[in-house]
Amino acid sequence: MKLRQLAAFLLALTIFILPRAAQAQSKYYPPPLSFSNAELTRRDFSGQTLRAAEFSNANMDLTNFSNADLRGAIMSASVMTEANLHGANLTNAMIDQIKFTKADLSDAILVETILLRSTFDEADITGADFTDAIMDGAQVKELCSKASGINSQTGISTRDSLGCR
Repeated sequence: MKLRQLAAFLLALTIFILPRAAQAQSKYYPPPLSFSNAELTRRDFSGQTLRAAEFSNANMDLTNFSNADLRGAIMSASVMTEANLHGANLTNAMIDQIKFTKADLSDAILVETILLRSTFDEADITGADFTDAIMDGAQVKELCSKASGINSQTGISTRDSLGCR
C-alpha cells in the first residue's frame, strides 16, 4: 500500500511541479534569437541586445551592428563585407570563418572571442580590444601591421591586446 502511495506521489510531482519549474525557467532564460542562414544585408541592429544570438551562415554585408551587445553570439561562416561593428561588444563570441572585408571593427570589444580562419582585408580595427581572442598566427601578424588606438570602453590598446611587438 505504501508503495502505491509513493508511486502516486512521484507521479503527481512529475505532472504538477516539474512543468511549472520548466515554465519558470523559460521566463528568465528566453531562447536565443536565430538568424542562421538569413539574408541580412543592410539590416540595422545598432544598439540592440543580441546576446547569444545565432547568425551562422548568414549574409550580413553592409549590416549595422554599431554599439550592439553581441556577447556570446555565434556568427560562424558568415559574410560581413562593409559591416559596421563600431563599439560592438563581441566578448566570448564565436565569429570564426568570417569575411570582414572593409568592415568597421573600430572600438569593438572582441575579448575571448574565437576568430579562427576569419579574414580582415581592409578592415578598420582602430581601438579594437582583442584581449585573449583565439586567432591564427597569420591573423595576428596581419592585424598587428595596422593596429592602433585605445578602446574607449576597456582602456586597452589594440596593439597590446594583440600582443604586437
